[in-house]
Amino acid sequence: MITYLYWLAVILFAGLLGWIIGRFVNYKYGALAALIVIVVGWGAFFFKYEQMFVKNYGGVMTISVPEGQMHLSATWKEDHLWIENYDPKTNSCYFTEYSKGHVLQGRVTIENCNPVLPGKF
Repeated sequence: MITYLYWLAVILFAGLLGWIIGRFVNYKYGALAALIVIVVGWGAFFFKYEQMFVKNYGGVMTISVPEGQMHLSATWKEDHLWIENYDPKTNSCYFTEYSKGHVLQGRVTIENCNPVLPGKF
């Protein structure tokens, strides 16, 4: 919910600023100001707020499990999300880090993992 409120605020602010500048100065400058607000809002969300909203305020974030793998667990370590997936073809577990802005992403591979899965006893 907080994610939607953030984007609503960014879009409303961009529209209001664009309208005010366009009305009193020039519509080209108003459109440029609105575009700058949208780009800065997107950058702030992507590099700063996305994981903070999800972790602390119940925001929205989507991560896909790679083809052929099974999801095992997810955990937060500080502001970084770690996802554990199992690949039955290689019998390996993969811990993948999703950090702010997806800039510093780590990956740990555990070979011969053999997790206890339902129906695998």
